[in-house]
Amino acid sequence: MNIQDYKGVFVFAQQVDNELSGIALELVGKGKDLAKDLGTEVTAVLVGSGVKALADTLGEYGADKVIVVDDPELAEYRTEPYAHALSSVINEFKPEIFLVGATAIGRDLGPRVSARIHTGLTADCTQLDIGDFPINPIPGKEQLHNQLLMTRPAFGGNTIATIACPEFRPQMATVRPGVMQKAPREEGRKAEVIEFNPGFTPNDKYVEILKVVKAVSDVADIMDAKILVSGGRGVGSPENFKILEDLAEVLGATVSCSRAVVDAGWKPKDLQVGQTGKTVRPNVYFAIGISGAIQHVAGMEESDIIIAINKDETAPIFEVADFGIVGDLNKIVPALTEKLKVEMANK
Repeated sequence: MNIQDYKGVFVFAQQVDNELSGIALELVGKGKDLAKDLGTEVTAVLVGSGVKALADTLGEYGADKVIVVDDPELAEYRTEPYAHALSSVINEFKPEIFLVGATAIGRDLGPRVSARIHTGLTADCTQLDIGDFPINPIPGKEQLHNQLLMTRPAFGGNTIATIACPEFRPQMATVRPGVMQKAPREEGRKAEVIEFNPGFTPNDKYVEILKVVKAVSDVADIMDAKILVSGGRGVGSPENFKILEDLAEVLGATVSCSRAVVDAGWKPKDLQVGQTGKTVRPNVYFAIGISGAIQHVAGMEESDIIIAINKDETAPIFEVADFGIVGDLNKIVPALTEKLKVEMANK
């Protein structure tokens, strides 16, 4: 492998039912930043059937080029044809960096593609930078420049590991949804569109999809919420979440929770914030009865304003909170709700 032959930052632009996933635009935004540091371009790889029109959106969000792999075999996600599509793109265009979202699709696809092209993969990254490796010079060891430094939580979130892949290309990572920010949209901005089809011949690894059944859920997506009212074990019971729901109703907010609440069966997994849940960036985040374990903080510390309510004044959540109230949430939250109702009525 001649590493010098590999150029550019590529991202997998995941789409489902011909609609771009949010992670696709987040990766384009981060890819654009990395490409700027390397003096190169960001290319989105769009895989599916009848998806070429989505290239315009990718261009408006910052993609310089869009490689479109369009084939009827790609109409629904299946591991084999999608892995063949991405590995063929990588072998043909030789990107220096290739990013995939750490979604259900990406977690299935990324490792299989990296194995086919014989490179490493850092999973579930929360930060990506261009820098030197080793980060701190080691006597007698060459320090390589312009490496992709891939950061992810390790050992249950109790430490942070920064990983590089200096000897193989592309440098691959899956990236947690919600941790990167998409670039501002530039209406009318165009990307160069490249159509590429490596050919698809079904074999015994091509599963046959007999029927697609879509689950219908009335659970709000907490990643889209501007205000989150989040409860932890300290709320006391599933019934007691009613006081959080009352506060959320007044604020036009969404209720979310910590892992302890999900483990106890009080709330569904879709509402969980944290390392093993979802990463959120609301304008306001209420952390009510949440101690502030590092695993939870990793999922909400980028919120614009964090308001913590906890009876334990030594709770770690106060270290990241912008405003903190020490006291009984059963008294504070209803009082806050009533005060807000009065304020809203007077407007």
